[in-house]
Amino acid sequence: MTRILVVEDDPQMGALVAGGLREEGYEVTVVENGVDALIAAATEEFGAAAIDVMLPEMSGFEICRHLRAHGSTLPVLLLTARDSVDDRVQGLDSGADDYLIKPFAFAEFSARIRALVRREAAAPKATLRIGRLELDSATVRASVDGTPLSMSMKEFTLLRFFATHIGEVVTREEILSEVWGTTHHIDRNVVDQYVGYVRRKLEPTTAGVRITTVRGTGYLFELNAP
Repeated sequence: MTRILVVEDDPQMGALVAGGLREEGYEVTVVENGVDALIAAATEEFGAAAIDVMLPEMSGFEICRHLRAHGSTLPVLLLTARDSVDDRVQGLDSGADDYLIKPFAFAEFSARIRALVRREAAAPKATLRIGRLELDSATVRASVDGTPLSMSMKEFTLLRFFATHIGEVVTREEILSEVWGTTHHIDRNVVDQYVGYVRRKLEPTTAGVRITTVRGTGYLFELNAP
């Protein structure tokens, strides 16, 4: 049975979310602070985590950054009443996979959790090689001819998505759905921003791949011509 980690300092909200998840067949661990969240993530196996942003001492952003810095690929859904673009970008930059604004309908929350659990279960575990680029999903590492590329979790996930759709034109909506887990509450421009980040890291290398903009549609990931 899939276990979900819920990090929420409001006991009433934590109980409501946990109760709803249990009714849907999940096992649930509820903790109220960042330290307990990190301990739980390190000692138990979870299919996904729902983490409140506004926590005492350690914010949800900081929990995400700590998880990613220590190699955790645990899918994370951030929950927050802060709905500015800057807040959403900060959450995604911290390594979160999705972002849900409070107050929310439990049906939407549940759908987001299901999507994260499905994506984690279906995530490729083998090393993927395209040109001279190598993507190791187990360690979340990208390298070119053995030289590591410094990438955030979101940049790696975006590059892996492109690599599994080589030669295909993908739309911004498809990228948002697969890499960010949703097309709601996220400005499509965040895709362009992250594509720019990934391009700048690939261009100085001999990876032998490129990301081409397809005007009015999206992007094409392809091998460089010899």
